Amino acid sequence: MHLSILGSFIGGIGLFLLGMQLMTEGLKIAAGNALRTILERSTSTPLRGILSGALITSLVQSSGAVTVATIGFVNAGLMDLMQAITVVYGSNIGHTMIGWLVSLTDFQGAIKLVALPLIGLGMLLRLNRGNRRYEALGETLAGFGVFFTGIDLLRTTFAESGLGMPAILGGGILSHLAFLAIGLLLTVIMQSSSATMVITLTAAAGGLIPLDSGASMVIGANIGSTSTAALAALGATPNAKRVAAAHVIFNLATGAVALLLLPFLLHALLVFPELLHLPANATILLALFHTSVNILGVCLIWPFTRLLVKQLKGWFRSHEEDEARPLYLDRNIAATPVLAFHALAKEIERIGNIARRMAKGAMSSEAGPSIQLDADRRILLKLEIEVGNFINLVRRGSLPEELDHVLPNALRVTSYYREIADVSLRVAKMQQHSRPVEDTALAQEIGEYKQQVVKLLEMSDVARKDYTPEECAALFKETEEMYRHLKSSLLKAGTKNLLPVGLMVSLIDLMSDVRRIADQIEKGARYLTTLTRATPEEEAVFSAKTAL
Repeated sequence: MHLSILGSFIGGIGLFLLGMQLMTEGLKIAAGNALRTILERSTSTPLRGILSGALITSLVQSSGAVTVATIGFVNAGLMDLMQAITVVYGSNIGHTMIGWLVSLTDFQGAIKLVALPLIGLGMLLRLNRGNRRYEALGETLAGFGVFFTGIDLLRTTFAESGLGMPAILGGGILSHLAFLAIGLLLTVIMQSSSATMVITLTAAAGGLIPLDSGASMVIGANIGSTSTAALAALGATPNAKRVAAAHVIFNLATGAVALLLLPFLLHALLVFPELLHLPANATILLALFHTSVNILGVCLIWPFTRLLVKQLKGWFRSHEEDEARPLYLDRNIAATPVLAFHALAKEIERIGNIARRMAKGAMSSEAGPSIQLDADRRILLKLEIEVGNFINLVRRGSLPEELDHVLPNALRVTSYYREIADVSLRVAKMQQHSRPVEDTALAQEIGEYKQQVVKLLEMSDVARKDYTPEECAALFKETEEMYRHLKSSLLKAGTKNLLPVGLMVSLIDLMSDVRRIADQIEKGARYLTTLTRATPEEEAVFSAKTAL
């Protein structure tokens, strides 16, 4: 007898999970890009983000799928962290729709009349191989039928089992904690809070557990639902980890508040079924409790969302994000011109180092732009924006007239380095599609020219003790001579059929871009020295002591 009950219980859970999977996958395909469009365009304000998260999750019945899509939008730059967190809030509310679906079908008694016809109709549509939308719709309908069948089997199992579970440990706080742990463990094991909710609702409907114990299991399922996001974020990007952390924080805070207010919430909810003209049975009350708890959680944590976002941005930082943070620019020194100029020079030196790194990487790469090259460009662009903001702060202060002409040079240098970053990406792409040069002498000349530019890149580092603008300019002049000679060699090779014309043109364009890198790096170093030499060293030391 007990084996029969256990088999029915496992079968009911299996049918329910299968139905959920069919429903979710079918709805996502049938909806096409509609869900993506809603998620992308309906998060301009926190309220719209919550509503769109709730709507989409209630449609696809998968908060995990919505969370993964949200993380994708954040990583693509289509949605910021604030918008993503509001979608997570809404997703938790939308996920409570499963409780209402179970509780409403419970008292309508239409499962047997609807489930099997839905499975039959759904599979008929599924056989229509000519239209993917019809197939997806068929999967959805069949999923609903299997879903209802699983619920009906679970309800029947609990009703006919004759089992009863008295309140553990006398029905006090320890009992609530025990049922909370049961709900949490079931969710973690099955990786589905929906399955735990169905077990809880059908067990409460069959009289297996009392209402307050069912509510504790609902809280546990709510907390356990974060395990899916937490596991998915392992080894993922920082943004994925931040969204998962926001999900965990929200559900933990909501669960703690719900557990503390459990008796008061259950007492207050007894009034709502009468107002909504719904029967006051256990499943309705638990579904109402689940929705109310998540709405209450959103109301409580919403005022602290901006603070949460700020805190999360300091967590799970990647190397790229750390390097994109200014090391020397401090608002407190913006009003002291000497200190501000030295800080600007040091920060722009960092930007120059990144530009040099990109140029060297591009010229040595034949596989196209690397992940590191793209990351370096993003870092450089962010630092350029920070430098511009800092210069605006310096200009608001009392800047001596003799130093006013130096600030435009700072912006000029960052624009040179940004140009190097853009050209480096282009060089990497061109080298990826370029064919090898068969002429040995010409290939050697190309290699020597690249080596000359690399030497110039190294010599243009103003932080080097042996750097002088004059020596750097002389080296650039040699590089120009080498470029003109190489260009002439390429043209001669093309006219003498030693080199295909198409390859000749692409190599001339490539060498022109390499020459552009040399030009920009020399100019950047030359103008950067105007920052470091704008004021005497003694005055810098005096100003530093005065500031302290």
